[in-house]
Amino acid sequence: MNQSPLRTAAIPVTDPSAGLRLTEIFYSLQGEALTSGLPTIFVRLTGCPLRCVYCDTEYAFTGGERQSLDAIIATIKTYPCKRICLTGGEPLAQPNAIELIQRLLGDGYEISLETAGALSVKDVPAAVSKVMDLKTPSSGEADKNLWSNLDHLTQHDQIKFVIMNRTDYDWAKTTLIEHQLDKRVGTVWFSPMFTVADDIDDAVSPEVPVLARELAEWMLTDALPVRFQLQLHKIIWADAKGK
Repeated sequence: MNQSPLRTAAIPVTDPSAGLRLTEIFYSLQGEALTSGLPTIFVRLTGCPLRCVYCDTEYAFTGGERQSLDAIIATIKTYPCKRICLTGGEPLAQPNAIELIQRLLGDGYEISLETAGALSVKDVPAAVSKVMDLKTPSSGEADKNLWSNLDHLTQHDQIKFVIMNRTDYDWAKTTLIEHQLDKRVGTVWFSPMFTVADDIDDAVSPEVPVLARELAEWMLTDALPVRFQLQLHKIIWADAKGK
């Protein structure tokens, strides 16, 4: 079987009985996108074909533990919640993620999928809210954007740009307009990149990254049809694993 150059070769991709390589399952508040602030079960799969310069989950690139789908679902059912965020790493690097999604939908779970946008989303069930990145130039991975994915998005889905500087903002604004992204999906997000320890400006707030104020001002000036977001979990828990 031919392997995509973006596949993580160490992770089997064909046998559902092989389950999934899993980094962690945890219960927390959703920190991003439309369900921000809501209790959510996070299922973080292992492996990612990208290496964005700002990645805050590098611990999920390798390692993890292979578990059967039955074992993963059994763990999920121990939490008092019917809302799931499937994340990574890159969940779609393991095709068995689709089988897991289908089974969880059958059990009545509401699911969002966080994906980097480099692998095809065409097989993701329509009931799932896809939260798909479009990688900006400063990420170092903009050449990996799979533009055909735009044809598989609906008003149930979301697109996210992580902005590191004015160059990224201008690129995101141009991309938004050229592809009419606000017409393709329900919400387009502009999110400032920040690391909790380094990007705090006491003149703004002890909890707000410097770039956030600049991004907010740019968005107001241009009156873009997008929504601003901060990563709520970083503000509450910094970059604590399992939060």
